[in-house]
Amino acid sequence: MTAEVLTPARQQSVLATLRSPRRLRTEVLAGLVVALALIPEAISFSIIAGVDPRVGLFASFTMAVTIAIVGGRPAMISAATGAVALVVAPLVASHGLDHLIAAVLLAGVIQIVLGALGVARLMRFIPRSVMVGFVNALAILIFTAQLPHLLGVPWLVYPLVAAGLAIIVGLPRLTTAIPSPLVAIVLLTAVTLAVGFSVPDVGDEGDLPNSLPSLFILDVPWTWDTLTVIAPYAFTMALVGLLESLMTAKLVDDLTDTHSDKTREATGQGIANIVTGLFGGMGGCAMIGQTMINVKESRARTRISTFLAGLFLLILVVGLGDIVALIPMAALVAVMIMVSVGTLDWHSVNPKTLRRMPKSETAVMLATVVVTVATHNLAYGVIVGVLTAMVLFARRVAHFTEVVDVADPEPGTRVYAVRGELFFASSNDLVYQFDYVGDPDDVVIDMSGAHIWDASTVATLDAVTTKYAAKGKTATIVGLDDHSAERHRRLSGQLGGEG
Repeated sequence: MTAEVLTPARQQSVLATLRSPRRLRTEVLAGLVVALALIPEAISFSIIAGVDPRVGLFASFTMAVTIAIVGGRPAMISAATGAVALVVAPLVASHGLDHLIAAVLLAGVIQIVLGALGVARLMRFIPRSVMVGFVNALAILIFTAQLPHLLGVPWLVYPLVAAGLAIIVGLPRLTTAIPSPLVAIVLLTAVTLAVGFSVPDVGDEGDLPNSLPSLFILDVPWTWDTLTVIAPYAFTMALVGLLESLMTAKLVDDLTDTHSDKTREATGQGIANIVTGLFGGMGGCAMIGQTMINVKESRARTRISTFLAGLFLLILVVGLGDIVALIPMAALVAVMIMVSVGTLDWHSVNPKTLRRMPKSETAVMLATVVVTVATHNLAYGVIVGVLTAMVLFARRVAHFTEVVDVADPEPGTRVYAVRGELFFASSNDLVYQFDYVGDPDDVVIDMSGAHIWDASTVATLDAVTTKYAAKGKTATIVGLDDHSAERHRRLSGQLGGEG
């Protein structure tokens, strides 16, 4: 994936931004655009989870404000998400809101523990092809999420969406002083109200709250049975949230050519979910779509935009709810369509790239995309993609192992040279590569061109020497490098079943 490096490349500090009116304006306007885009999604995710829209909206507020302070990736947006909504929906249906809040609190604790254990370091094991699949699947999901707002609607929606797209694409060619998505939302709202168009608006998505969030009084039995009910959901929520957040953070790192603290991000997600649970929110994690609006479309770079996105969200839905409810969904749909277009890695689906790319890399990318789109869960897609990459890698490396005869050995001796990386996938057939009956009494197995990686290989070598011993012959293993020799010395004869 070729990341578009956005300027300035250096990480911008909050204090430096506060001293610069131009940078501060960018952050403020970005936060406003994101807040407007959060409203319909938070309501939709609340419906998916089976809770009141206020639960999702307040969760988005508390997540954004908290993660702006404690998170590790500046400018990344965290709020109520569809992935979390899908995870908790069965719990809400079977046990209600109180058990959901208990699960959110427990998920936050689990995320803090996982952050302390260094789970963020596991990001190094996610291949590039999985990242490309993650991005492409996300682009597809963002686009398909707009289809309900484009099907079975008044015909006026379509010219409004087209006008919104034209503004978002064309305005940056004239000026970048104001984010084009914000201009599109304001202009389309003004036109719709002035002309009196009857089109779906934000108010049609659900009721907006009319009061500030308050501390939630949890009413669940503090028993082992309650823990067994919420623990599976909490653990799944914690893993899905961390995976989606860390993947999004890595994507933003690439886009901005900066580095972020993934361990702090993991811990920050846990703290944000605990705060969200305390205020009766449904929990959440990083939102890739809104993050792309913030970072790529609006060019925000600091925690200010994230904090203001949460603050503006609260002001808009509580203080200005009647006005926000009049925003046509066509305007927000246009914004999200452009986000999906900008998110897709077009280079990765170019026919020239696909012809040049190894089939295994393409298979991993497609597996990630297909599973993610089918399940609407980015975490599942990434897990399947990583597992597919591991299997294909093991299969490819296993073919590089070979056993060959060494010419002109000493009389009465046969020398085998083993070459390649030896692990469970490549060493299982090793035992069949020797002529136990036809070989002379002395056999030398030269391992100088190989490396032992696991106990399976040691067990295989034990099986080889045992088979020779059963024929009254001696097999000597030589040429092991230091690490292989230490592993062989420690495990040889201790694994059982050598014969």
